[in-house]
Amino acid sequence: MPRYAQLVMGPAGSGKSTYCNMLQEHCEMLKRATHVINLDPAAENFIYQPIADIRDLIQIDDVMEDESLKFGPNGGLVFCMEYFAQNFDWLEEQLGDMEDDYIIFDCPGQIELYTHLPVMRQLVDQLQSWDFRVCGVFLIDSQFLVETSKFFSGILSALSAMVNLEIPHINVMSKMDLLSGQAKKDVEEKYLEPDPDLLLAETEYFGKKYEKLNQAIATVISDYSLVKFYPLDRSDEESINVILYNIDNSIQYGEDLEPKDTFRDEEDKEEDVDEPDIP
Repeated sequence: MPRYAQLVMGPAGSGKSTYCNMLQEHCEMLKRATHVINLDPAAENFIYQPIADIRDLIQIDDVMEDESLKFGPNGGLVFCMEYFAQNFDWLEEQLGDMEDDYIIFDCPGQIELYTHLPVMRQLVDQLQSWDFRVCGVFLIDSQFLVETSKFFSGILSALSAMVNLEIPHINVMSKMDLLSGQAKKDVEEKYLEPDPDLLLAETEYFGKKYEKLNQAIATVISDYSLVKFYPLDRSDEESINVILYNIDNSIQYGEDLEPKDTFRDEEDKEEDVDEPDIP
């Protein structure tokens, strides 16, 4: 039986850990077993209880304090993730051999891990070799997307991750509940299912000098069909339900489960009913 996984990605502060906790609580309501694994060696606090924590393998503070390495925060994180890639047997041990696992990986926010470094791609390949069906979930803070120039920056980051990892990919616009009423309306109208050419035409941030470059960017985004975001609103339970539904579809969750025999269940119920005594 296949197992299933989400790689929760996005810039620092985009709400990845909050999403992981929300999704786990939502799945508990649906009587679905899910587990969260923290893959961010720089994480300090999170509200969910992980079944595995990369900090048990390597800690960024130990790397930065090592006088022979002399790494800063970014270099230390990259070192930790490369060390992790050389020790996937630790992850295999944490995962065990249970069937029907649904694992949510809370990933680091450094974009270089998803663009020109091979670490996350190696993780995807390893998970797939263990018979995991993997979906990438890329979160972008909705407060960051209220301006068109920032929107294009965010969507190109998501595109880089999608192209590099080559797995089913879902974009999530997080923290919608923190927007004002008017800002939320503007974001929903312009950015959830945007028209890149229309956004470029109306923006004031780009001049004639970069017109061809901007049109090329819009074409790339359109060609990859990466022009849809799903809103995540903590005050709206349905928003997390829609996101989970689309992720499940992308990785074909549940298609290998045996269908429930409703007719047989009804027969069993009838047999359990005591027959009345006949005088």
